[in-house]
Amino acid sequence: MDQQLKQLIKERGEAINGSLSDSEQIAEVFSRIKEGGYDIFLVLEATIGVSKQGERATDQTSLVSTLSSSPELKISDQDLKFLKSLRIKIDDVEEE
Repeated sequence: MDQQLKQLIKERGEAINGSLSDSEQIAEVFSRIKEGGYDIFLVLEATIGVSKQGERATDQTSLVSTLSSSPELKISDQDLKFLKSLRIKIDDVEEE
């Protein structure tokens, strides 16, 4: 994938994130959920196929499936207990 396309895809992700962050409707719903005593987080996944115009899409079509170049891993106490029960140890994890 060329650098210009990578930059455009990055800008697309930033635009989507910005739209969600600026949405009063989403903020209002999140606020009501928090008022109900719940913690909330939003995870979105987008898959976008990219091919040159005029070319037929093939197995060689580039797929981009992330909105963030630096995703954040959040692990709760319950997650840690479950992983521990499977004898899986996670190093350098900040517990929530």
